[in-house]
Amino acid sequence: MAHKFDVVVVGAGAAGLFCAAQAGQRGLKVLLLDHSEKVAEKIRISGGGRCNFTNRDATPAQFLGENPHFCRSALSRYTPQDFIELLQRHSIPFHEKHKGQLFCDRSAEDIINMLLAECDAGQVTRWQPCGVKSIKYGSNPDGTGVSSYQIESDRGLIEAPQVVIATGGLSIPKIGATDFGYRIAKQFGLRLVEPRAALVPLTFDGEAWVPYAQLSGLALPVLIETSPADATPKQRKKAVVFSEDLLFTHRGLSGPAVLQISSFWREGQPIRIDLAPGVDLPGLLLRAKASSKKLIANELATLVPSRLADAWVSQDPALQRPISEATDKALQALAQRLAGWELTPNGSEGYKKAEVTTGGVDTRDLSSQTLESKQPGLYFIGEVVDVTGWLGGYNFQWAWASAHACAEALAARAAA
Repeated sequence: MAHKFDVVVVGAGAAGLFCAAQAGQRGLKVLLLDHSEKVAEKIRISGGGRCNFTNRDATPAQFLGENPHFCRSALSRYTPQDFIELLQRHSIPFHEKHKGQLFCDRSAEDIINMLLAECDAGQVTRWQPCGVKSIKYGSNPDGTGVSSYQIESDRGLIEAPQVVIATGGLSIPKIGATDFGYRIAKQFGLRLVEPRAALVPLTFDGEAWVPYAQLSGLALPVLIETSPADATPKQRKKAVVFSEDLLFTHRGLSGPAVLQISSFWREGQPIRIDLAPGVDLPGLLLRAKASSKKLIANELATLVPSRLADAWVSQDPALQRPISEATDKALQALAQRLAGWELTPNGSEGYKKAEVTTGGVDTRDLSSQTLESKQPGLYFIGEVVDVTGWLGGYNFQWAWASAHACAEALAARAAA
């Protein structure tokens, strides 16, 4: 005997929990299931355990994908302020940390408990752990001629006219990430945009990185972009530039600046970094030459972190001298290199360190209004879709907004 529901939501992460709660509160009989024992592990570990749950300034401009306009409808209908009001109804204290990024004052558990309470308010049935073995679509066995989905699960057969896939991407497999959502999309003939690790540290060739490995742990504000120095003016105009902190590691570069640019970086492409944004390096170095007898490294250390100054100067014997003895050309070249450091990563730290996955279910096969696919009654929401936000709470806002749009559509379709 099959278990019958109006909606089955597969995946109990941010998008799945919120969609199930919203659909249940609209009067639908909802089953939420997940193969993991714990819900919302990504929420639990995000933001250093305090969950950067949205960004006050979120707009479609902070999202990327093959169709960057796809997210507009959902984001406009469920805004950061809407989610903030939900937190306030649950008396969850929060604060703004940086550039519109909102975090819980206490713990990410506050968000998880709120979502579970919302599910309870919608009388959502939750099965965990419960894996899905197969999903099929066809006529109900009861002979009514009505088509529905038959889901073979670890807890038996489930029937439902509508199914929501909220299983996320490939990021952080140790907390349960799989390619399940992509496999279901392929099964029903939907196209995929090739998934890639995003919001991820970048790595560099071991030998070439030796001079910089000693800088591990050093952080500094930078400007970063993917556009190389020889880019055309038109390419430069289109380049995405981030002003964030950079962090040196033993294997490469990390920190918010690199996580941001990693979503736009492609293999073999250089990145370009201004290590002293807003500083007139050529002018200040030339003025120091006229008045100082200190070593170049010492003068440079007044303009950039001293460890960075030492690492730079140590690579060029011509710079290991008093600044008064350096040629203008050498100082200008040093300034130019620091302000436009161009280097090519050999890869990234991959899905194990990636905060999100870019790519996923092709938005050409989904409705931007409802998140329903061209396969009737099958919806995809959250990270499994080819919509990726910047670092800073944007991906959670997409989870809430896409889940909300989907829940509205589920209720409307059920009522039709």
